[in-house]
Amino acid sequence: MNMHSNFEDTHKQKLTIIGAPIEEGAGRLGALMGPAALRTAGLVRTLEEFGHPVEDRGDLQLPPVLPVVPAVDGLAHHIERIAAWSRMLSSETYDAMTKGTFPITLGGDHSLSMGSVSGVARYCEEHGRELFVLWLDAHSDFNTPATSPSGNMHGMSAALLCGEPGLEGVFGKEPRGFVKPENLHLFGIRSIDATERVLLRERGIDVVDMRRIDEFGVAKLMRRIIERVQKANGILHVSFDVDFIDPSLAPGVGTTVPGGATFREAHLVMELLHDSGVVGSLDVVELNPFLDERGRSALLLVDLVASLFGRQIFDKPNLADQSAGALSI
Repeated sequence: MNMHSNFEDTHKQKLTIIGAPIEEGAGRLGALMGPAALRTAGLVRTLEEFGHPVEDRGDLQLPPVLPVVPAVDGLAHHIERIAAWSRMLSSETYDAMTKGTFPITLGGDHSLSMGSVSGVARYCEEHGRELFVLWLDAHSDFNTPATSPSGNMHGMSAALLCGEPGLEGVFGKEPRGFVKPENLHLFGIRSIDATERVLLRERGIDVVDMRRIDEFGVAKLMRRIIERVQKANGILHVSFDVDFIDPSLAPGVGTTVPGGATFREAHLVMELLHDSGVVGSLDVVELNPFLDERGRSALLLVDLVASLFGRQIFDKPNLADQSAGALSI
């Protein structure tokens, strides 16, 4: 499988779409309509335009019998349902990776990443590849049941993936993978709970907040992350929350925080990721069409995914041309 080397070399890479209409992890209803909205906005057609065969597995559905999860110390709403989603999604992304395809999980709230990333992490562990995670989000999602002020489990996803205590029952004895805390990169953050702040510092999580983006710029900070992945010959999972973008551009999300990424900053992130060739899997989460304005957020997300898979404004000049002064202005 060569899908993690360079997108130009893998133009026909097969993509697997997995719908996860999950809203139990969020505080507001409506995210379960996200996968349908992304399909309606033309996501599959757009991906196929770039030459990738697309297998759309449709939307997963909860099984009639939910797993039994021991009581937790603290708040974790709907943990049995989240556990069922997580176990299914982990199996689906693991299967997609094993078959040599690129899994794209459509949400649904951010609790789905507990499952999607766990499956990717399990694959990486079995194949000796270092997994890195780029968490594009307004929030750090590093709460646990003992620290969460709300009990909404979409705010616990990153903590579970890094093995924080209190969430073991989500997977129980089912197979899963973990993310090393030092390999988690939180990017675009602008809302962190006090207890999360303590945990993030103790675990050494890389937090790139909007202040750092304002000061140093997207390109410099993204290249630092990409170079880490490339140096380790690793695989990068991108977990893209709609609220990474400023709500004036993407209002269709239940957890808006002002001051998010601009249109060009968001596209530049995706363009740099495409150029890097290190991305091996993707989540698109927290789209809530009930809160959107005439599909603006869904259409923007499809446009951003297109940038991740190679859409360019104009052909990128090569470095030799630039150094020789051949760049036309």
